[in-house]
Amino acid sequence: MKTVTLIGKPGCHLCDVARDTIDRVCAETGAVWEEKDINQDQELYRAYWEQIPVVLVDGAQHDFWRVDPERLRRALAG
Repeated sequence: MKTVTLIGKPGCHLCDVARDTIDRVCAETGAVWEEKDINQDQELYRAYWEQIPVVLVDGAQHDFWRVDPERLRRALAG
């Protein structure tokens, strides 16, 4: 089973859109997902602060700024 991680922050409109897309695609594919607040983790902040929202699939960066639902489905199916 694949795991999707959304790295974002509260009050981020793009993060809200990404969250909705990830939730929908994971529900369709059976993948699990989690969310991490970039403000609560200095390592994530240093790595990704200019790119949020960032999406990881099984720990590897998959997307940033915008989530393409079709691309995410393909990654979760592979």
